[in-house]
Amino acid sequence: MKLHQSDTQKYQTVTGYDQTGVEINAERFNYSLIVLPEVPPRAWNAPSFDALTKEHFDLLGAEHPDVVILGTGARQRFIHPKLTAALTMRRIGVECMDSQAACRTYNILMGEGRKVALALVIDANEGKTA
Repeated sequence: MKLHQSDTQKYQTVTGYDQTGVEINAERFNYSLIVLPEVPPRAWNAPSFDALTKEHFDLLGAEHPDVVILGTGARQRFIHPKLTAALTMRRIGVECMDSQAACRTYNILMGEGRKVALALVIDANEGKTA
């Protein structure tokens, strides 16, 4: 799905997404990544939802966002609270949603000037049958 351009183009904006990846400012990414409004997207060593660890979320906490939007792939999945306990103790919210909803929510919050982090799990094997 393509999204419309907005006046937030000086920031890192999700401009498109599909089952296999995401576009940030019209640049395609086919791997898990972290997106923050004012810094270029960067790879996130999270190969799958099931591989997420406390350390993945500690990395997000280092960015000091108000909220982390976790895109869990094609369907919404919820992480165990022990993985995000350090974020919760620092009053950083974590919201889990399917990746498409996460992209839309990130754009809305970023457009409102919120300090938001988008963490997308893009699993190359999701949806493939053995």
